[in-house]
Amino acid sequence: MDSVFAPWRIEWVERDEKNPDADCVFCAFRDDEADRENRVVARSDHAFVLLNNYPYNPGHVMVIPHAHTGEYGALDDETLLDHARLKQRAFDALERGLGPDAFNAGLNLGGKAAGGSIDDHLHTHVVPRWDGDTNFMPVVGDTQVIVEAVDDSYDRIRDAFAEQDGTSVPGPDAAVRVEAPPKGL
Repeated sequence: MDSVFAPWRIEWVERDEKNPDADCVFCAFRDDEADRENRVVARSDHAFVLLNNYPYNPGHVMVIPHAHTGEYGALDDETLLDHARLKQRAFDALERGLGPDAFNAGLNLGGKAAGGSIDDHLHTHVVPRWDGDTNFMPVVGDTQVIVEAVDDSYDRIRDAFAEQDGTSVPGPDAAVRVEAPPKGL
């Protein structure tokens, strides 16, 4: 595969481990320390939204439940609902922040056969799509083209989350906090 020069990625590659006790990369981000550095754009009670470090397109995020499981059926009702609501908010934030024409969204369940590289902690990919984007490049040209730096996508998506009702911003480098709706909604 050809390479596209991406010097901003070195900071991620050389970063200090944030949680050396966590065996799972997603579990390491459950705590809300260094959200901007870790590219966590939003948090709710049972899930968080993380920018993908190897995006298919600008704004490619993952909605990740706190519960460490690779089995969708193992999530309790409260976690399922919170994950779904945060995914809904992610669509809205991406639409407001990046203005895509469409989305791809889905889970890779069942291990390597499903195409996922992390199969023991489920997560939903949400990928913004634009008419005429470069999705053919990985197939035809064996090259991936990313048209926006991940840090720029982070700022635009985080700002869009912050504009939503029922959110708060705990600090300049913290993820946007998505409040739980009143019971019964």
